[in-house]
Amino acid sequence: MTTRKPSAHSAATPGYEAVAHQHHTGWARMGRTGLAEKGQSQAGGESGSGQLLDQQNGAGESALVSVYVHLDFSDKTWPHEVSRTLTLPAASASSSPRPLLTGLRLTTECNVNHEGNFYCACLSGYQWNTSICLHYPPCQSPQNHQPCGCLVFSHPEPGYCQLLPPVPGTLSLNSQLQMPGDTLSLTLLLSQEATDLSWFLRHPGSPSPILLQPGTQVSVTSSHGQAALSVSNMSHHWAGEYMSCFEAQGFKWNLHEVVRVPLKATDVARLPDQLSISCATSPGFQLSCCIPSTNLAYTVTWSPGEGSKASSFNKSGSQCFVMAVQHCPMTDTVYTCDLQSPGLAPLRVPISITIIQDGDITCPEDTSVLTWNVTKAGHVAQAPCPESKRGIVRRFCAADGVWGPVHSSCTDARLLALFIRAKLLQAGQGSPAEEVPQILAQLPGQAAEASSPSDLLTLLSTMKYLAKAVAKARIQLDRSALKNLLIATDKVLDMDTRSLWTLAQARKPWAGSTLLLAVETLACSLCPQDHPFTFSLPNVLLQSQLFGPTFPADYSISFPTRPPLQAQIPRHSLAPLVRNGTEISITSLVLRKLDHLLPSNYGQGLGDSLYATPGLVLVISIMAGDQAFSQGEVIMDFGNTDGSPHCVFWDHSLFQGRGGWSKEGCQAQAASGSPTARCLCQHLTAFSVLMSPHTVPEEPALALLTQVGLGASILALLVCLGVYRLVWRVVVRNKVSYFRHATLLNMVLCLLAADTCFLGAPFLPPGPRSPLCLAATFLCHFLYLATFFWMLAQALVLAHQLLFVFHQLPKHRVLPLMVLLGYLCPLGLAGVTLGLYLPQGQYLREGECWLDGKGGALYTFVGPVLAIVGVNGLVLAMAMLKLLRPSLSEGPPAEKRQALLGVIKALLILTPIFGLTWGLGLATLLEEVSVVPHYIFTILNTLQGVFILLFGCLMDKKVQEALRKRFCRAQAPSSTISLSTNEGYILEHSKGGSDTARKTDASE
Repeated sequence: MTTRKPSAHSAATPGYEAVAHQHHTGWARMGRTGLAEKGQSQAGGESGSGQLLDQQNGAGESALVSVYVHLDFSDKTWPHEVSRTLTLPAASASSSPRPLLTGLRLTTECNVNHEGNFYCACLSGYQWNTSICLHYPPCQSPQNHQPCGCLVFSHPEPGYCQLLPPVPGTLSLNSQLQMPGDTLSLTLLLSQEATDLSWFLRHPGSPSPILLQPGTQVSVTSSHGQAALSVSNMSHHWAGEYMSCFEAQGFKWNLHEVVRVPLKATDVARLPDQLSISCATSPGFQLSCCIPSTNLAYTVTWSPGEGSKASSFNKSGSQCFVMAVQHCPMTDTVYTCDLQSPGLAPLRVPISITIIQDGDITCPEDTSVLTWNVTKAGHVAQAPCPESKRGIVRRFCAADGVWGPVHSSCTDARLLALFIRAKLLQAGQGSPAEEVPQILAQLPGQAAEASSPSDLLTLLSTMKYLAKAVAKARIQLDRSALKNLLIATDKVLDMDTRSLWTLAQARKPWAGSTLLLAVETLACSLCPQDHPFTFSLPNVLLQSQLFGPTFPADYSISFPTRPPLQAQIPRHSLAPLVRNGTEISITSLVLRKLDHLLPSNYGQGLGDSLYATPGLVLVISIMAGDQAFSQGEVIMDFGNTDGSPHCVFWDHSLFQGRGGWSKEGCQAQAASGSPTARCLCQHLTAFSVLMSPHTVPEEPALALLTQVGLGASILALLVCLGVYRLVWRVVVRNKVSYFRHATLLNMVLCLLAADTCFLGAPFLPPGPRSPLCLAATFLCHFLYLATFFWMLAQALVLAHQLLFVFHQLPKHRVLPLMVLLGYLCPLGLAGVTLGLYLPQGQYLREGECWLDGKGGALYTFVGPVLAIVGVNGLVLAMAMLKLLRPSLSEGPPAEKRQALLGVIKALLILTPIFGLTWGLGLATLLEEVSVVPHYIFTILNTLQGVFILLFGCLMDKKVQEALRKRFCRAQAPSSTISLSTNEGYILEHSKGGSDTARKTDASE
């Protein structure tokens, strides 16, 4: 093999020089050239200062030209002279004019491998431009966040790295030291037009940076000449080097700032965090505090530290500081782990040591599974987790010296790392399209090794964060990623219920709902090119299909489960989703055992009963492009069912986001010619069927009877108001009559408004999301309650007149009290009921605008009603006793008997009607009640207005006399006297006679 000597070509464009293999090669950039006034210069090889020098001795003109020198060296070492700029001396004055070489600078360094490829890297201050970068591969793995500094050429081509212009931007930071919880702000100001702007974060000790994208903590904004990155709620997970990468002026640029974030107390793991110890059995002990890896240097000081030995060691991702206390303290002591970093306030973490004294109650040493030392009663003993796990094991010593159960928070270290990675991915660190499949590929193995409730909960949380990241970024998964998800889901559903699921649900009852939502979201993210896709495991079955713009028939699917499960979506329900040739993918997923793992939360109309289920949950998802559709008609058949079926779906919004079964939008239908009950739902989500042995009868006649009865009641109440308009001044001649008829008038007004609202409620859209339905239910509740509270006010006034015959009630005091009792109390009860039961999804009855009878809301109405009816019954009983056993001091027995009869008559008007009505209403809440009480209750409830008109108004003698006087010219002369003594006798007798009473009435 021969070697050619290096040569230089002075030209306006690059030249070419052959180079032998296995040699070190460089491209050099020439300095300035000029024309001397006299003579020809003599070149020299002297090294300069590293700067390009102008021609000396009065050079006429100088210019920087684009020339290069191709240099070959047989070894790997560059001569020291060419590692800097070479400066050549100027020509003498006697020399003839000719171009002069005044400087030489190395720009590019090339290596030739055994395959004959050239690896050409740019030296400091130089770079390949982006046009060349597009045509040649980079020397290392392609990373778009790195400037184009090294390229691979298949043969030696002319060219060299170009000189970088001034940096076309500045990167500013609000503070290099970010405290935990602060918001980081990075601002990039650009002086040139830039493209392909990206933000990256390189963690301490990590070779590759992580892409930052909008997430729960990251926000990115961009405007003309400016870009900004904001990170909220800073923690040590966000410490490191932040980079802003962009293209401008034909080059790639990388600006960076280093951010430090101190640790907080919750980042420090203590083992133990408290300790009770007997100095007689354990003269010494060991304390430790561990911190995660960070770009801040921490040192530790223990106090008190006398008689102790401190040490430290590193383990994967953390650093631990240990203090071995060799002499047990005599009294209770608090040891402090002081973590210090230059320029920061010390981070003090306390560890309490309790000394067991003679006579203290203790739990004995136990070495059954783990070693539990003697522990003082009322304290918690702690033990470390196995080497591959993170967390702590705790055991409580009860006050009587008996050990409690063992509680472990140990979590597999690899699973915990996946969880943190998924959580940060959702927060904005990383690319979901790349990292979600990577994490999903590791989930089946982690699910198979899960051995504690903490492992299960961490696995479910990881899936939850992955689902949120996929939904936000709208990425699509390939078949392998979806298979990994389904395999992990199958293993999770197959986990032991007693040792894992029960303990996990005790800590987080909504764990099953978390799993369902994550699988729902991820399962419908399959790439269109991977359809059709079928997958089957013991607990997971999936079928996914892709449809074109036209649908040949209804969509139908069946699964070989026990009982068999079938689903159908009519073509007319899918047709509106097709627009402009959009393809539609339908994913049907069946999960076994999941419904037994969901919390027993039941929405409106389901109550608190324990239902039997077929053990199947059906999830149907429709995607048109990257948009999900939740509305659509679906018909399902869950097989043979015993009892009364309830078609339900899992509503994740119920019970403050924890989820619950709901019947809204779903109904059961009897299948023709089949013993199975089919479910028809008007939306798409996770479906199942609940079987209850009892159900409230659904009789069409009841609905018709309710409407007719309410119409008659409203008409009767309007007639009652008209009668009072005509005879009001006549029937309120004394206080007793005034109070009685005032309460009756308010009852009429409240009942009229309530019946009107109740009659129109069925025409409103039902459900908690309907504000009109909520308003109608609240008004009905308030107005019906107000009716009964006015009846209570009437009973209390009449009871006072009965007990205190000679003590009169002034109107100006009694009327405000009656208004407060009649309106303020029911308003408060109705408001409390709304605030208490609406967030729990137990306020409205399923499919109706009325209080839920299963969740407890209806009892806030029935309870006060029956209490008021009971009070009226007591007043009635007291009146009967007064009537049967009169006192001699209260007047003649015959006259007193007549007054008491008037009081009894007032109480007998409404008490039996209302009491019997709502007593039957309470009976209808029972599961096994027959249809007869429902009919009786409906009749009495809807005809209350008719009863008030008949017994409270028209059958009153004063009202009859007043109507007769108004419409008939002739009337009996003694009728007025006989009517006035019926209810006004008490007042007249207390004043001494009818004449005095008339004067009193006239004065009022």
